[in-house]
Amino acid sequence: MVKSYLKYEHSKSFGLVATASSNILWTSRDKTGSGAGQAIVPSNEEVFVWDIKKGELLSRWKDESCHSQVTAIAQSKSDPDVFAVGYEDGSIRLWDGKIATTIVSFNGHKSAVTILAFDKAGVRLASGSKDTDILLWDLVAEVGLYKLRGHKDQITGLRFVEPSLQLQEGEDGEAMAVDQASMGEGFLLTTGKDALIKLWDLSSRHCIETHVAQTNGECWALGVSPDLSGCVTAGNEGELKVWALDVPALAASAQQVDLSQAVQFLHDRGTLYSNNKKGRAVEIMFHPRRDYFAVHDVEKSVEIWRIRTEAEVKKGLARKRKRRREKQASGKGAKPDEPDADDDKPVDIADADISDFFVSHVLVRTAGKVRSVDWATNPGKKDLQLLVGTTNNLLEMYTVAGKEKSKSKEDVPDYSRALAVELPGHRTTVRAVSISSDDKMLASASDGMLKIWNLRTQTCIRTLECGYALCCAFLPGDRLVAVGTKQGELQLFDVASSTLQDGVAAHDGKEIWSLQVHPDGRSIVSGGKDKKARFWELKVVQEEVLGSTRKTERLKLVQRRVLEVADEILSLRFSPDAKLLAVALMDSTVKVFFVDSLKLYLNLYGHKSPVVSMDISYDSKLIVTSAADKNIRIWGLDFGDCHKALFGHQDTVMQVAFVPHNSEGNGHHFFSASKDRAIKYWDGDKFEQIQRIDGHHGEVTALAVGHSGQFIVSASQDKSLRVWEETDEQIFLEEEREKEIEELYESTLTTSLEQEPDEADRDGEVGAASKQTVETLMAGERITEALELGIADLNVMQEWEAARAANPNLAPPQRHAIFMALGGISAEVHVMNVLQKIKAAALHDALLVLPFASVPMLFTFLNLFALRSMNIPLTCRILFFMLKTHHKQIVASRTMRAMLDGIRVNLRLALKRQKDEMGYNIAALRVVGMQIQESSIKDYVDENWDEAADDGRAARKRAFVHVA
Repeated sequence: MVKSYLKYEHSKSFGLVATASSNILWTSRDKTGSGAGQAIVPSNEEVFVWDIKKGELLSRWKDESCHSQVTAIAQSKSDPDVFAVGYEDGSIRLWDGKIATTIVSFNGHKSAVTILAFDKAGVRLASGSKDTDILLWDLVAEVGLYKLRGHKDQITGLRFVEPSLQLQEGEDGEAMAVDQASMGEGFLLTTGKDALIKLWDLSSRHCIETHVAQTNGECWALGVSPDLSGCVTAGNEGELKVWALDVPALAASAQQVDLSQAVQFLHDRGTLYSNNKKGRAVEIMFHPRRDYFAVHDVEKSVEIWRIRTEAEVKKGLARKRKRRREKQASGKGAKPDEPDADDDKPVDIADADISDFFVSHVLVRTAGKVRSVDWATNPGKKDLQLLVGTTNNLLEMYTVAGKEKSKSKEDVPDYSRALAVELPGHRTTVRAVSISSDDKMLASASDGMLKIWNLRTQTCIRTLECGYALCCAFLPGDRLVAVGTKQGELQLFDVASSTLQDGVAAHDGKEIWSLQVHPDGRSIVSGGKDKKARFWELKVVQEEVLGSTRKTERLKLVQRRVLEVADEILSLRFSPDAKLLAVALMDSTVKVFFVDSLKLYLNLYGHKSPVVSMDISYDSKLIVTSAADKNIRIWGLDFGDCHKALFGHQDTVMQVAFVPHNSEGNGHHFFSASKDRAIKYWDGDKFEQIQRIDGHHGEVTALAVGHSGQFIVSASQDKSLRVWEETDEQIFLEEEREKEIEELYESTLTTSLEQEPDEADRDGEVGAASKQTVETLMAGERITEALELGIADLNVMQEWEAARAANPNLAPPQRHAIFMALGGISAEVHVMNVLQKIKAAALHDALLVLPFASVPMLFTFLNLFALRSMNIPLTCRILFFMLKTHHKQIVASRTMRAMLDGIRVNLRLALKRQKDEMGYNIAALRVVGMQIQESSIKDYVDENWDEAADDGRAARKRAFVHVA
């Protein structure tokens, strides 16, 4: 009989506040504005919504089918509950924030989405990616519109520029409103890492202007002012370039057919330099309501700039002129009273330098390296509020005093950290994890922090300060946690009282690499860089209370024995029967000693690099070791023979751990975790890999198996702690191998199907927004299958109809089982159902899968759809797309021409019917609207209307009149 195993699946992840993979957003959900608002932040493959004031997690947006990291987030301007989220695999999902579900998903980019932007009406979305393309998506029809090519490196900035309606003066001097339709589709402003800034006309779909944005390398960010009058681009060495955007000219150009080449809409206004001259600015955020913008690089600070008013600039220029005059006077020895030729001229704002308009307001120092910022615009708050997301798993809200608050000119504006979300995660990578004996608590240790978690609710119940932790372990009773640090200190923490019970300088100030509790629970052993394994016992000692004669009981670590070895100790393990102690050394060997006499029992040679981790099975018969040579070795503890060497991972294997008991016959199964981001589940008797567990987005640094053996906990460099639980689902090794080969085939299949664009198309600025995925391939196969079944069924039914004309009592023919199962539906209804089930965004790519041989079959059905008026919008969409795609073959084919004539006639009739129906309905709605208006509004007209008196009244100031 084939042996089956139980599958482990991801059940929960915690320990995260925000990851550094994407930008963050601030939003105020509650209309009262009483709270501090909410933060929409990336968290690996999920999006978290935090209440900033309470520090609680309100919502998690996760798509089960998506395992890629979030790389960009944008909020719709028209509907504040709609968010677009871009992922590392190039997909984009639209989320409804209220109910945390996806509205629609798009797939068009070949690599990670870097930036997203909605238009003003919220009906179009633009996305930029690392693949250098810009895609435009129609959110109403849920399709990709087109792809804009032109940048040569990843897109770093993206913004719709939609000039608002300008009131034009008519011939008789009366104001005349411009029709919205004549404004066109607007413009798009983009920047790329190729140091270019481009302006695209979306009506004609081409680039109308290109400038070099930065003089010293890449352009990393684009910030556009809320009134669209200008923008700032940022690059290396703190260089900020200011550009003026001529919006009225853009609006005018939208109504002209031919533009002269000399017209420029973007004008370089000058260069500013931020505080950090060495860093590269990575984000620019303009305040939506006030004249400030924030710039930050990849260091621990955010610089806030202020845009001065015209009056301030004039004042500054006058002051400069006065100073210059005084300088000249002191130089010549002339009297300062003598008038200068320039003095009589009024101060002209055109003479001002760009640095007169933009001044650095304040530099906000943050607790970690800044990844992204957003302005918080809480109503009723006078000060500026800035939300900062850092790379060390932290969210902070800063309050910054505005210009109005500062008393004198020299006064530096004040800022303070008002709120922070920091408790639910570690600042640095978790180096060690340990699970309590009842499987209810988890201890995780990192540089300077030890956290205790409730595993059932995934909440942090204790946060303790420790040294740079390298290993940790719960002691029996689960009240105490021992931590070994990089500084060579062994620390003992009491979980209940959150106190440090004892700290021992154990290993002469050298790293403690490993720590293990004796199976009887009375002692612990620690090993480190000082080439000694030290055995410690827990003793209750009487200690004097300072300043009194009273004594108090206290737990202390007392050293009992020392085992000296030839090299640094990297790992220690007791055998569960407490007879043996395995010690892994820096010389790539593992030495096994008897615990009682500390005599050498076995020497295990074989690894090419030092053993990083090891574990001994429940019956003390097997020991498994892992090393930096990517190999896992299984040894017998009776003779020290190597049973098997497995090439386990693609990188260093950080940790191995056996299932701690044999209740289900899985006592010789073990887990391994590696820097290649994978966890693997192995059978130690058959030397087979049972399952590969993927999910982490960074190196897996620590692993612990629950004492029940029903779950494991892993920690990673992506700052997350994940729990993987054993399910009831059975897995068979052959099936797992087949699945892996299938996944490998599918990943290569879609790339090979990505058609090479034609030579002419490849150089073109505009392309189709399409991408072949496994989903579109399967949809294409379903269409082909439905067409073949449908055509066969149509032929059968036609033959029967012809035969029935001669013999009216002829029995109906035997149709395909599928039509019968679906309730005896006709062939065209079946084909329409298949087409309707395909997502709008994937339809074009699915139709591209069809070979040309099946196009006549498809056109046969399109004719039937037009004849019976079945879903005319979809019919038209498919028809026009197929005509565009296979234009040359269709034109060359005679049979297709006759078919197209039939489709044209039927489609025109159907469209005319629909047009008449819609016209009738619109007219009826207008009548209903007029009736409602008449019944709800009453006009009172004064008969003695005096226009002259009215004009005089209009000039008079408004005043309150008391009517008695």
